[in-house]
Amino acid sequence: HVQLVESGGGSVQAGGSLKLSCTYSGYTSFIDCMGWFRQAPGKEREGVAAIDGDGVALYATFVNERFTISRDYENHKNTLQMRNLKPEDTGTYYCASQEWSHCTNGLAPSDYVSWGQGTQVTVS
Repeated sequence: HVQLVESGGGSVQAGGSLKLSCTYSGYTSFIDCMGWFRQAPGKEREGVAAIDGDGVALYATFVNERFTISRDYENHKNTLQMRNLKPEDTGTYYCASQEWSHCTNGLAPSDYVSWGQGTQVTVS
């Protein structure tokens, strides 16, 4: 599987912004579906956003136009730009990928086969 490494997490006050990046390696070319998930203590992992091999993005309802996911094929990464962060956005954010270009079932964690180690986002 592709190796994924997240970066960009940190602490921010409510209303602030953070940009998370997911760098991938292990393939010469990579156009598989990629997604971002998050998990807070005591809660199940939930999908945040995903982007397919053609660059078509989808978002969870709670995003409410605050986040933007994009991918950079040349630099082997995707980016989740988060704006107007709220305390409820706090959690560990994971980058993940499927094994084909289309995002099967969108944001179902079970459809993603490669996962990064996670990066912590804290909004206060």
